[in-house]
Amino acid sequence: MESTTQTGSFWMPPQASTTAAEVDSLFDFIMDLNYIFFAIIFAMTVYFVVKYQKTDENPIATSDLSHNTVWEGLWTFIPLVLCLIVFVWGFRVFLNNTVAPDNAMEINVTAQKWSWSFKYDDGQTTSDLYAPAGQPVKLILKSKDVLHSFYVPDFRIKSDVVPGRYTTVWFEAMKPGDHRIFCTEYCGRQHSGMYRTVHVLSAEDFAKKKSDGFEGRPEGQDPAVWGKQLYSKYGCNACHGLEEGEVKVGPSFYGIYGRKGETADGQSYVANEEYIRESIMEPMAKIVKGYAPAMPSFKDQIGGDQMDAIIAFMKTLK
Repeated sequence: MESTTQTGSFWMPPQASTTAAEVDSLFDFIMDLNYIFFAIIFAMTVYFVVKYQKTDENPIATSDLSHNTVWEGLWTFIPLVLCLIVFVWGFRVFLNNTVAPDNAMEINVTAQKWSWSFKYDDGQTTSDLYAPAGQPVKLILKSKDVLHSFYVPDFRIKSDVVPGRYTTVWFEAMKPGDHRIFCTEYCGRQHSGMYRTVHVLSAEDFAKKKSDGFEGRPEGQDPAVWGKQLYSKYGCNACHGLEEGEVKVGPSFYGIYGRKGETADGQSYVANEEYIRESIMEPMAKIVKGYAPAMPSFKDQIGGDQMDAIIAFMKTLK
């Protein structure tokens, strides 16, 4: 895959979307204003400190000027004009980054503690985002639990993901490459690990990848190895450790396959294939005794081949 080659600036990462340049231009304009006014205020401060310093000849150190109408008008009018420029410019950039083009591809995004899932028009669901270069992509965002925030620095897009409502954001990637997704709203203990990747592909590669299945098992790869990758990709590592006796939000996966235990309501269980599948798809069905019902459902997110791989990985943890 071709990597992103656009160079960033001192303040900004590479520009990888069609709207990134206008965001950076506005940012640079505001920063330049800060530099200019800082220099003016600093220089005037030094000048007045020296000019009106207290001396034996001038013990009161006061100016004999009361006011200057011209200067007072200028330092009121000029900042007003600059603020209006920033407002109008910023509002245009906001609208350009909020209103998606009519021909945008729609992808549904679901956030939950602590992972992202992306659902496409053909029903496929992935844990990383796949998008074609040169085509607008509209993301329809929702949250299953708490407030999250979807952020891709290289695209200069960011949107809160609010429980109980839909929010949207869009981008058009300029060329193939990989870009980081972050959650920028503190959403719990594993907030900092809630990052994924946008895989931007050429239009031809995207169509082929979509036809073959975005996240099918790599050819020739052992299912258990793929299962370990999915364990991290879907955020299972946030709540379940792999060491014997390791306790996080949920029980350790070490020795889980074939384990016998008791649920919170007194039922006994054996952790076979069906129990593991049910616990991932319907986690509230059997809550392990001693643990809170905190696990979200991964129904419609994990396919059959992925489930087989995760179970194969769990069988090796002994």
